[in-house]
Amino acid sequence: MDTEQEEMQFLGLFGVYRESSKIIVSCRKIFSQITLTLILPLTFILLIHLQLSNMIISSEWATYWLLELTYITFLLIFSLLSTSAIVYTVASIYTARDITFRGVLSVVPRVWKRLMVTFLSTFVALFIYNFVAFFVLVILALTGLRRSYAIPIMVVMGIFYIAGFVYLTVIWLLASVVTVLEDFYGFKAMMKSNELIKGKMGLSILIVLMLNVPSSLIYLLFNKLVVQGMKLGYVERTAYGILCLILLSHMLLFGLVIQSVLYFVCKSYHHQNIDKSALSDHLEVYHGEYEPLKAKGVQLEHYLV
Repeated sequence: MDTEQEEMQFLGLFGVYRESSKIIVSCRKIFSQITLTLILPLTFILLIHLQLSNMIISSEWATYWLLELTYITFLLIFSLLSTSAIVYTVASIYTARDITFRGVLSVVPRVWKRLMVTFLSTFVALFIYNFVAFFVLVILALTGLRRSYAIPIMVVMGIFYIAGFVYLTVIWLLASVVTVLEDFYGFKAMMKSNELIKGKMGLSILIVLMLNVPSSLIYLLFNKLVVQGMKLGYVERTAYGILCLILLSHMLLFGLVIQSVLYFVCKSYHHQNIDKSALSDHLEVYHGEYEPLKAKGVQLEHYLV
């Protein structure tokens, strides 16, 4: 990374975007290899699911649920593998370690198990959050509120629900980086993530929203021109499908790199100076028998401003 660690705390949205772009360009070969091997299949799974779901009629419930189960399984696998590969690569670049594509692939299987625990913890948190929201909605429905009061209340609840959902998404994204780079995973990684985003909550939420907008537009484009584009010719639909595949894969790569850069920005904001040699040693452990480095080892000493 070109930006000094002490200065990273001052990076805003465009600063994070610029730093992430520099990282990708500086090691475009290895990022291209990761994209072709892990992110492109992940993107294909996301888009082909839209196409297949549209093709299956409602009466074919067995086929539909089999498709959903297969989709979720492969989506989870490639999502965790892609995350671990990108976070490890960005951290290696940060510590100026020599890194090869083969080295990244050898590390990924050792990291994804910890990421799985963090993902399941986040899933539990989201399940509880949605259950509570649904329970509150049922209570309000049973109270028989007048229509004049019900609509404003539902609007306010909707706003709070979306805000909470975005907050949990930010926690999950940063917790994934914490899981790879520190001795925390599961709920502990989420708690650590919650501590890190304090003071950078606005930036974190803005990044999540800015990344989801173009991704959503690509989904809409694919659904409109490929899934429902029956009036278009086969060649045109195929061309649009390939275009969406390329665009979305680049967005996923960019998002994962930004996710990693945001971690270092938050660390810098809290005046936690990352010991690059300790972090490098932590990354090196992944090449052998996995023995998590204690948090105080990777962590970092506080520096005075």
